[in-house]
Amino acid sequence: MIGLGKWVCHVDTMFFRGDAYIRLFDDNGQYGFELTLPDMDVPEITVSDVVEDDNTLTAVARTDLLPGKDISVSLTFEEDTFTGLLKVPFIGKIKLKDGKRVE
Repeated sequence: MIGLGKWVCHVDTMFFRGDAYIRLFDDNGQYGFELTLPDMDVPEITVSDVVEDDNTLTAVARTDLLPGKDISVSLTFEEDTFTGLLKVPFIGKIKLKDGKRVE
């Protein structure tokens, strides 16, 4: 499993600008994901269809805020840094910038 640990990155969208924290963990042999945004309630997000390809994870995320719509997730890890991209329906591409391991 790649990318396990707690990470922080910068997000800049019309809805949120600031640091986002992502925790990747081993959930009984499957990837577990937890997203935290300081001072914001994050809606429940389910992540599925996780594919590990070399140093990149791709997955599909879903939330009740976008019923029936898939959010594509791509995270590429290089030692203690990462880059990421979310493709969110009705919003477009969201870059996850300056990702680094915090734990």
